[in-house]
Amino acid sequence: MRRALLIAYLALAALTALPAAPAFAQMGGGGPGGGGGPGGGGPGGGGPGGDDDAAKKKKDEEWAAGRALDLPGKKNAGPCPYVKVLYDASRYQEFKDGRVASDTVGYTGEIQDLASGCEYKGANPIHVEVELLFALGRGPAAVGSSKDYSYWVAVTDRNNAVIDKEYFTVHGAFPAGQDRVLVTDRINGIMIPRHDAGVSGSNFEILVGFDVTPEMADFNRQGKRFRVNAGAPTAAR
Repeated sequence: MRRALLIAYLALAALTALPAAPAFAQMGGGGPGGGGGPGGGGPGGGGPGGDDDAAKKKKDEEWAAGRALDLPGKKNAGPCPYVKVLYDASRYQEFKDGRVASDTVGYTGEIQDLASGCEYKGANPIHVEVELLFALGRGPAAVGSSKDYSYWVAVTDRNNAVIDKEYFTVHGAFPAGQDRVLVTDRINGIMIPRHDAGVSGSNFEILVGFDVTPEMADFNRQGKRFRVNAGAPTAAR
């Protein structure tokens, strides 16, 4: 789904994020839970072995089919803004009654990958497009067969204050007998105003993350992950 984010200059709280390599067309490298930090793996854990391998293969195939953004390949006036997933908000994990156990897992989610591109010249605003890959899960304690996940996109004055922040929704629908789905969402209208032609994209960062509770953020911050192990009543690590 295509969405737009038009930047208005608002003063909000500052955020911190894990680093990601800058590029004209950025391609993610396994998401925030991959090799770049603790707490990797897909939503809901998924035990070791064949299930994880099959899920990863399917993710790679589906993501590779549509990951390239269709921005014109024009020479920019400068580098693109950094686009990052905020680690504290990179995963969404529901546990019934706050008890972390295999039978209390509700809906889960993980931002597994992203791709981005930008275009600007002269003193024009910076036009950025971002495409996100979400891996969504449905645990045994989930109610219903679908869920709307809220996530946000924030544009910051790099390493300083948030300029603007907007919330979006991605829908996860789980067919009968299926507890994991992959969903892509695209934001194609991030327009960042520039004071003059001397302001480059490197002055800005774009952060993304789930709308998580303080408990979820703390779970992520501690580098925990949930993995279902046969016969184990709890599995938070």
